[in-house]
Amino acid sequence: MSVHLLLSAGRGPQECAWAVARLLDRLAADATRHRVTTHRVETVAGDRPATYRSVLVRLTGAEAEAVAAAWTGTLCWQSPSPYRPATGRKNWYVTARPCRVDTPATTFTEADVHIVACRTGGPGGQHRNKVSTAARATHRPSGLVVVVDTERQFSLNRAAALRLLRQRLTDGDVRAGRAVTAARRRIHDELVRGDAVRVERPHPSGGSAAAAGARVRSRRAGRPAGRG
Repeated sequence: MSVHLLLSAGRGPQECAWAVARLLDRLAADATRHRVTTHRVETVAGDRPATYRSVLVRLTGAEAEAVAAAWTGTLCWQSPSPYRPATGRKNWYVTARPCRVDTPATTFTEADVHIVACRTGGPGGQHRNKVSTAARATHRPSGLVVVVDTERQFSLNRAAALRLLRQRLTDGDVRAGRAVTAARRRIHDELVRGDAVRVERPHPSGGSAAAAGARVRSRRAGRPAGRG
């Protein structure tokens, strides 16, 4: 089982990019406890060293979906700013959302195409109207259908129908890929500050993750809150 999770600082200040890096470490530790591996697929560096505007993480393992669900939503890193000590703000918000990273290309083989001869109306002379020279091609896996009657011979229309069908399937894959990319970009603008599903804090000196006292609020009805 594999899930992709995108962590983003959105349009927040440099502290939010700092928070992404801190929360990424906590996510990795939580995943390890659930025997889930993490892999950084893509990173966008922040303005400061060791900070990230966004990170795309792949979670792999039997509990990948559960871990991703526990980290989906608005996350909060609660700590004074390391860059502006005078500011009183301590809550730095990050968004985390599952996302698709690609779309599978449609496999095209002629064996998956059902082609029949048919007649079409319109101009073209008596030969076209009386003889089934048009080609109707159906791609069975997708249900896509094209009809070609530009030529006076069925064999030529058949070949053209196959080319047209292949091109339309390719165009559909391109549009699907663009839609996935656009959906990922929108995640960066979906950050809602406040009402965090998780609040993480730095570990006390010499303390442990449990001692840090992260607050987790479950979205699942009837599920007790816990560290996840």
